[in-house]
Amino acid sequence: MSTLVVLGAQWGDEGKGKITDYLAEEADLVVRYQGGDNAGHTVEVGDNKYKLHLIPSGIFYKDKLSIIGNGVVVNPKALLEEIKYLNELGVSTDNLRISDRAHMILPYHIRIDQLEEKKRGKDKIGTTTKGIGPCYKDKVERIGIRLCDLFYEEEFEERLRRNIRLKNEIIQKVYQEEVLNEEEIIKEYISYGRQIKKYIVDTSVLINESIEQGKKVLFEGAQGTLLDIDFGTYPYLTSSHPISGGVPVGTGISPFQLKGALGVVKAYTTRVGEGPFPTELLDETGDLIREKGFEFGTTTGRPRRCGWLDGVMLKYASRLNGLTSLAITKLDTLAGFDKLKICTGYELNGEIIRDFPASLTTLGKCSPVYEELDGWSEEEILGVTSFDQLPENAKKYIQRIEELSGVNVDIVSIGPKRSETMIRRDIL
Repeated sequence: MSTLVVLGAQWGDEGKGKITDYLAEEADLVVRYQGGDNAGHTVEVGDNKYKLHLIPSGIFYKDKLSIIGNGVVVNPKALLEEIKYLNELGVSTDNLRISDRAHMILPYHIRIDQLEEKKRGKDKIGTTTKGIGPCYKDKVERIGIRLCDLFYEEEFEERLRRNIRLKNEIIQKVYQEEVLNEEEIIKEYISYGRQIKKYIVDTSVLINESIEQGKKVLFEGAQGTLLDIDFGTYPYLTSSHPISGGVPVGTGISPFQLKGALGVVKAYTTRVGEGPFPTELLDETGDLIREKGFEFGTTTGRPRRCGWLDGVMLKYASRLNGLTSLAITKLDTLAGFDKLKICTGYELNGEIIRDFPASLTTLGKCSPVYEELDGWSEEEILGVTSFDQLPENAKKYIQRIEELSGVNVDIVSIGPKRSETMIRRDIL
C-alpha cells in the first residue's frame, strides 16, 4: 500500500506517534495534515523518549522526508523551539519540509484563545489555548497570514500590523485587557521567518511527485476522530479535520490517491477536556487505568478521563474514516483486571441504539450497554513478542474489537518501545 493515513479512532491520545514512528521505517515520506502544536506525540527510540508537538514522527529517520502540510497551523516560535529541542538531543531536522500554504499562529491568536476560554466560564471547551481555533478562524475569515508571506517581508509586515491593530481593538474593547506590543511582534516574527524559510516549499508538489514515483507516503493525523470539527462531539473538539477526509485538503493530494486508513485505538477509552463520555469510570477502576496507563497529556500534562472501550464510537470511527486496519495500543494496561467490559450499545429512553448521536444532549442521556469479558494477568503478557504468544483472553478481547468495528486488528502494542509492537499483517 503506497499511501496510508494513521489516525486516531477515539478522542485522541491513542498512541499514534508510536505507531507512525514504527511504520515510518518502511515509508519514504511522513506527512502531518492538520492540527498544530496542540498535538502531543511521545516517541521512544531505544532508551530515549522524545515529545513532539508539531514535527512529524518520521523525523527520527534521516533518509526520509518529514512534511508539515498546508492543513497544519504553524506557530513559528513553537516550531523553532521544537527544532532546537531535537537538535540538542542529536536529532537532525534537515529532512523537514513545511508547506508554503500553511497558516501561521501569531501572538494575538494565543491571547484571544486564552481570553475566550476564560470568558466561557463553566461552559469552557477545554482548549489548550495554543491559538489553534483563532488561527483557523482567521483562515476561514480570509485574513490569515501564510508561511509563503514570509518571503516578502514588506507585505508580511503590512499584513501583520493590520491584523495586530484589529486584534488589539478586540482585546481592549471586548475583553478590557491590555493590548499586545505591535513593534515587538513585528521584529520577533520577521526574525522567526528568516530562520524557517529554508524549510518552506510547495509540499503538495513534493508529495504528488513522490506518489507518482511509487514512493510510500505515510500521513500522520493529530487528535482523533471524535474531535473532528464536523463529526466530533461538537463543540468540545478541535478546529480541523483529523479524519481521513482531512488528508486530501490538508496535503494537496487527490482523495483517490489515499489507499488505506489505519485507525489507532487504545484498548480502553480516554479523553481530555469537557463533554459527555458514556463509558467514563469515576471510581477506583478509572483511577487505576489512569495510573497504569500514565494517562496525562503530552502537551498540557492534564490528567485524562478514563473509561472502558466504547464499541459504538469505534464503529462510528470505522465508518467515517473507511478504516482498512486497526492498531490496538496499551493492551498491557488492562493486564491484571479479572473482568473487562466493552460497550456494545447505548440505552436511550428504554431503547438500545448502536449509532453515535450528533446531539451532546442526547449523548449525555445515553447509558452504556456492556459486555463482560475475562481478563488476563500481568505475568501472562510480560515479555510477549508475537501475537500468538498473547494470553487467550487477550486474543478474545481483540477478536471482539474486530467484530464490533468490522475491521481487522493488524497491529497490537503492549508498551511504548518499538520492540513492544506486534505486526499481524504488513500494511504499508
